[in-house]
Amino acid sequence: MTLLEQELKDLRQELLNMFLAVNNQLTKSEKSFLEFDKDLASEIANSEKRINSLELKIDRDCENILALYSPVAVDLRFVLSVYKINHELERIADIADGIADYVNDLDSGFPKNAVKDVRIKEMFIQCKSMFENVIEAFEKEDTSIARRVFKQDELLNQINLNGSKNIIKNYSEKNAKSLFFLLSCVRKLERAGDLIKNISEELIFSIESKVVKHKKKK
Repeated sequence: MTLLEQELKDLRQELLNMFLAVNNQLTKSEKSFLEFDKDLASEIANSEKRINSLELKIDRDCENILALYSPVAVDLRFVLSVYKINHELERIADIADGIADYVNDLDSGFPKNAVKDVRIKEMFIQCKSMFENVIEAFEKEDTSIARRVFKQDELLNQINLNGSKNIIKNYSEKNAKSLFFLLSCVRKLERAGDLIKNISEELIFSIESKVVKHKKKK
């Protein structure tokens, strides 16, 4: 194994560690939000520092590989994709941390009827399923798995479009703050879906050398 091959192998493992760490943050954010678990929300905030450190380490390693080894073709595509995916993962972790902040900033839980109407639990489930698909696609280098998330993202978009209407239906001055946070959580999860879709596109680019987001519709 050459030095470049070893560096790429290590980089791949580092990105997988980042994937798993962010997936753990998403899972905890769902539990803390739906169960109004302040202890778990605080744990998410503390873990954010580790996520940021991982992001910086991967960035540095990508830059070092480019500077020292001048990779070409498939190796270059891989390093560039890792660099972009790394930043998308950090942004998803920020979303999980932002959701945890909502829990920490309230004295009591979210109105149950509103939680049900905005379909927030369904959004969490779909978002996590999408994320697990991109992890599997990365591990197996399987673009057919990566492409699943494009269809899955449509549900998040649909729920997001109806978010404001469902919040207004449940509005009361007493619960105004928690309802605002609930709507913001809907928006964040919709955004997380977009970021996961971006990761899928980068995986496909790396594996197939295709930039899906710029393909013209037939």
